[in-house]
Amino acid sequence: MTGTIRMALRLVLALGFTVPCMLIQAVLLHLPGRAKERFAKNFWRGVAAILGVRLTIHGELTKSRPVVFVANHCSWIDIVALGSILPGCFIAKAEIARWPLISWIARLGRTVFVSRSKKTLGRERESLEARLAAGDNIILFPEGTTSDGTRILPFQSSFLAIAEAPASPVIQLVTIVYDGLDGLPVRRRDRPVISWYGDMDMASHYPGIGRHRSLHATVVMDQAIPAGSYANRKALSAALETRLAASAAALRQGRAVAPLLGPPPAALEFAAAGASRVRAANE
Repeated sequence: MTGTIRMALRLVLALGFTVPCMLIQAVLLHLPGRAKERFAKNFWRGVAAILGVRLTIHGELTKSRPVVFVANHCSWIDIVALGSILPGCFIAKAEIARWPLISWIARLGRTVFVSRSKKTLGRERESLEARLAAGDNIILFPEGTTSDGTRILPFQSSFLAIAEAPASPVIQLVTIVYDGLDGLPVRRRDRPVISWYGDMDMASHYPGIGRHRSLHATVVMDQAIPAGSYANRKALSAALETRLAASAAALRQGRAVAPLLGPPPAALEFAAAGASRVRAANE
């Protein structure tokens, strides 16, 4: 099968799979229980299978609730990959709420849209706190935008404010690195095929992925961190950034990364210095 045929066939299959799933999820949203959460995971698993996305997972999901999953972000494929394994609602920028079809899928997945505007900050925080209070999990990308896949961008500590919510969520760090393309190791020149950043649009980015037979990612899930493990959100943000940057760099180099079984070092000065060193090394 040629790449062009594969790309077109996947698009048709994805659309054919998505439409009935949207109808089912629309019904589940009005029913009690977590069926809507489980169905969303199964939907993304189906999309991942259609796109040839395969995952190797190290570590285990925490059994605690609510959880704030903190992950790195380099592509729209992260939504497919992480959505297929993490039981939670994504946080997305407000502009996505205006995208045709994508916004409908996001809303059915109970995505929380945030504008990061001072005018809406209070209302958005209250919405997130209500989700956590109801037992929902949140999937957070604290870089605030997608990277080019060769490094981790500085965390915006303001995103970690939800870690201080009254529901006292645990924090689970999730590192994802795409390391295989058509069964071969991903090279630096392959990153633009996978990563979706800058002024790239999805319509022009999808063909690069759609033509390939398979895409592999390694996911590392560290042990969940109890609420109150750090003095404040800046210390939490710096420690998580340091750990995630180090894990991602090791995975890109083909080195094994074992899940961390406790909180990353808590000292803000150490974490901030470590993050700077890792970013410099990645660049």
